[in-house]
Amino acid sequence: MLVYFVFVLGIGFALKRYMRTSNDFFLAGRSIPAWVCGLAFISANLGAQEVIGMGASGAKYGIITSHFYWIGAIPAMIFVGIFMMPFYYGSKARSVPEYLRLRFDEKTRAVNAFSFAIMTVLSSGISMYAMALLIQTLGLFHGIIPDAYIFHVSVFLSAIIVLGYIFLGGLTSAIYNEVLQFFLIVAGFAPLVWIGLRNVGGWQGIKQTLPSNMTHSWRGMAHANTNTLGVEWIGLAMGLGFVLSFGYWCTDFLVIQRAMAADSEVSARRVPLIAALPKMFFPFLVILPGIIAVSVTSHMAPSPTAVVASTAPTIPLNDQRPHGIIPQKTDPINNQPVLDSNGNPVYNYDLAIPVMLLHFFPTGVLGLGLTALLASFMSGMAGNVTAFNTVWTYDIYQAYINKKATDSHYLWMGRMATIGGVALSIGAAYLVTNFNNIMDALQLVFSIVNAPLFATFLLGMFWKRTTGHAAFTGLISGTLAALIHHGLTIPDGASPGIHGGWIAIVHHYPSDMAQNFWTAIFAFSVNLIVTIAISLVTKPRPEPELVGLVYSLTPKPVETDLSWYQKPATLAVVVLAMLIVLNLVFA
Repeated sequence: MLVYFVFVLGIGFALKRYMRTSNDFFLAGRSIPAWVCGLAFISANLGAQEVIGMGASGAKYGIITSHFYWIGAIPAMIFVGIFMMPFYYGSKARSVPEYLRLRFDEKTRAVNAFSFAIMTVLSSGISMYAMALLIQTLGLFHGIIPDAYIFHVSVFLSAIIVLGYIFLGGLTSAIYNEVLQFFLIVAGFAPLVWIGLRNVGGWQGIKQTLPSNMTHSWRGMAHANTNTLGVEWIGLAMGLGFVLSFGYWCTDFLVIQRAMAADSEVSARRVPLIAALPKMFFPFLVILPGIIAVSVTSHMAPSPTAVVASTAPTIPLNDQRPHGIIPQKTDPINNQPVLDSNGNPVYNYDLAIPVMLLHFFPTGVLGLGLTALLASFMSGMAGNVTAFNTVWTYDIYQAYINKKATDSHYLWMGRMATIGGVALSIGAAYLVTNFNNIMDALQLVFSIVNAPLFATFLLGMFWKRTTGHAAFTGLISGTLAALIHHGLTIPDGASPGIHGGWIAIVHHYPSDMAQNFWTAIFAFSVNLIVTIAISLVTKPRPEPELVGLVYSLTPKPVETDLSWYQKPATLAVVVLAMLIVLNLVFA
């Protein structure tokens, strides 16, 4: 397997040496075809968080996880293509922190810069943890390094590799590398889905094996206790479908810059819409393997062509807690079994896709699947550490610590920030060991950081009356509301600490994800209310100063030269219609 690991690194090194360019925000030359940017747009966040996390969520929650795409991604991507891209093109800003500075003031930008830097470190740590977990599961260093140290060595090894990977290149190379990564993931996981479905009797076989609430996306959504996700439709629509979804896709410049690299404004508007077409079918690629993993029962043998067995024995299904071939979670630090607060075993859903690969794939095809996983890990870690580098150097260090240094000094500081970001990511990787689904951890980060930011961004963009003092106070209040809500609530079966309840326990949620959705709702709502209230009693800026910073005062694109079928709105309608059909089929 080390051969495939080196292969992925070689691809990254070669591309980044061949296409060396700047890491600046929107400086890709705007010369890349829309379809390339579209694949990069969805591949930019197709790291370990999505591949492993969505597979884990599929195993833990079932087909209801598809809402992360059909409710939590596609509508927001349509909104970005129709409304946000024209705004970004006509805006004076080139990043979210810069927009907050121009629209509001320096102190609002500072709060966002620091919170975003923390988020990128935690996201990078999640990818690092997933990569180390994969290496440990595969036993790549078994017999070379004592088993007790494999996880630790894997964490530091991945850190060193990503550090070297980042030092070699910039945005254009990242875009083409992400496109290659997209095809690697499709090639690696499409055969896994096909083989897995054959072994469990297809979708009908899954429906006969699993509880009905794991095979229907909308059934049981009227009440939090009647579905596996543990959230009712209001929490799903508001928490995931609006706050977390729009907050991510509309404000994360890591993906927005992929669209801005297109060769024209019309192409840039098409990029999120083009990306939405394959994105809506991703549940069949990354969620379905997790569902298959918990559908495999003890009487189902691995594929007859497979020569690599799973690291854990197949276990008969439990009607109340289906786990199939998912192994029980062990603490990667001390190798002891993990139990919840009720003394029940905790299953490591993060291993859903790795054990599926080991259970069904023969050696050659297994290598392709692992290459796809390694590519996603590399992209996830590199993208987040690079974002940390940019925010620290330009939005924190240059803005507040050393404003008059030379370009060579800022370049040096950027390199030091990369090293520091990787070091902090190592600590975050150990923090994530407390979760059995990295998507639970990732959405927790988003609910605390992205949710309040989205309220500030939304009001600043659409309401001219919003003031700088209000935005700053609202952002602080929303973030504190998220932390307080997390500290006062806890998911069922969890112990007080990183899962919540660290202040006091006043409410139990059925799942980590339900807690995350409502944390996001509280953060967004408090920010929105506080910002509106303070804006009404403080003096707004004159309209001439807001041109290019407020949607109503920003020049809009003219499409008179385009035929109806060439307009982005037409493509948006097609995407929306396909989305409705998918929701109806799996309702």
